[in-house]
Formats: sequence, C-alpha cells, structure tokens
Amino acid sequence: MKTFVATKNLGKLQELRDLFGGTELELDTYPLYAEPVEGESSYADNAALKARALYQQLQQAGVRGAVIADDSGLEVAAFGGRPGVLSSRYQGPDATWPARRGALLEEMKDVPADKRDAKFCCAIMLILDGGSELTSYGEVSGSIAAEEHGKFGFGYDPIFFYSPANKTFAELGEDEKNRVSHRGRAAEALLNLLRARV
Repeated sequence: MKTFVATKNLGKLQELRDLFGGTELELDTYPLYAEPVEGESSYADNAALKARALYQQLQQAGVRGAVIADDSGLEVAAFGGRPGVLSSRYQGPDATWPARRGALLEEMKDVPADKRDAKFCCAIMLILDGGSELTSYGEVSGSIAAEEHGKFGFGYDPIFFYSPANKTFAELGEDEKNRVSHRGRAAEALLNLLRARV
C-alpha cells in the first residue's frame, strides 16, 4: 500500500521506513508537503493534523495513496511532563537539537538521579486511500542522563537513558531501539489495527 509520510524530519522518516519495512505499508515522501502549524493539546491531535493536511494536499493534486503521520515528545516528570507536545519547539522553533538537549540538561542539573524519570510518547495516524483513519499510541519509560552519550538516533535520544539496556537511545543499535521505542510500539499497535480490518 503506497503510503506517503507527513514529515520533513529525515531522522523520523528513516526510522519510520525501518519500522514499516517489509510490512503492508510502502512508505514514500511527497516533496510538495506543506506542514501545518502544530497545536499544543495532544500527540494524537498533532498526528491527525499532519496526516489530514497531507491527505488533503494529495487529493487536491490528484495523487492517490494512504498517508501516515506521527507526533512524539519527551515528558520529564520533574518538569510536570514538559516539554511534551512542545518537545520539537523547546527553546523556540529555530533552536537546534544540540541546543535543546543542552538547555534541558542545564535545567536538570540540580535534579537528583532518582528524580530524573522521563518517558517518550508517540501517536501515529494512518489515513487509508478511501479516507478511513486509524490511530495508535506507544510510550517507553526511562530517565534523563547527566550528559549526552551515543551517536545514533536523533532528537533527545542522546540524553534518554533506557535502564533495561543500560544505555541511552543514541547508544542502541537501530534494530534494538526500534524494538523498544515509543515509535516502535505505536507502529506495532497500528499494524495490529490495520490487520484486524482485513
């Protein structure tokens, strides 16, 4: 099933391709995708906003296919769940990822090790060619490391410590991370929903 991805984030695009490789969804990009302004209410709302925007753009261009979009964020317990849905806009929309990670570590510098709990959350929406919508959710618990470790992944991965592996997400290999990540869990849930329709 030809499925266009509603993202301009190359790291996220590659991760989604890895997650859905060999499944019913054949992911592709739509170069003319115009991103909508994201809201501040929930991951599911933002995933829906992006998916519906791309679906409408494809319809107007006469392009057929399904659409997939996700929205994810990092929730830090010591911050009451911040930055959450604003994770990609933490420190402003033009901040770099190293700057965001640096600012978060600085904000966390006096937080003791046993109070650094955090979780990654992800919602995914799939709009089928006929307009039917499926939404899934996944999350993974961890903590905020004292400093960056690892060179893989993207976003907050270098500071997200996953205790079962005793590594940050940026230290995990691609396959290992995809098996346990928030996006991996949401992808698996989405495929289960899709297969249940057949």
